[in-house]
Amino acid sequence: MDELDSAIVRLLQADARQSNRELARKLGIAPSTCLERVRSLHRRGVIRGYHADIDPAALNRGTQALVSVQVRPLSRTVIDGFKSFAAGLPEVLHVFVLSGGDDFLLHVAVQDLDHLHAFLTDHLSKRTEVTGFRTSVVFQQVSNTSPVRLPGTD
Repeated sequence: MDELDSAIVRLLQADARQSNRELARKLGIAPSTCLERVRSLHRRGVIRGYHADIDPAALNRGTQALVSVQVRPLSRTVIDGFKSFAAGLPEVLHVFVLSGGDDFLLHVAVQDLDHLHAFLTDHLSKRTEVTGFRTSVVFQQVSNTSPVRLPGTD
């Protein structure tokens, strides 16, 4: 990545909704150059996509929890299978595959504590590969909205 690529990434992290023309104007380059650079960043996997930041509470999913999950036997098949299963559940916002005592951390959002309990009993406790899980209810969440630091910008 050169300085221009880094500048594009910084500007898109600040506002991914800006047009190519606006981005090019801020960078002082031709729109065609800007478009080709952004396409190249996509092809190289630097830019993975764009998304809207949705508040789960606004969708009646105001209760969030982090669920630590242990699975056995530890094999690629079991890990990949559980990861796919968990990622496909509508209650699950994020799936993290971990090292250490826990194998997975699931970030879930549900309507209320009754729905959290139902999620745990209906989905996790019935899985034969799940040997245990622990749940921590999230009281508050603060997100770091700072852009990802790029190499050479420290």
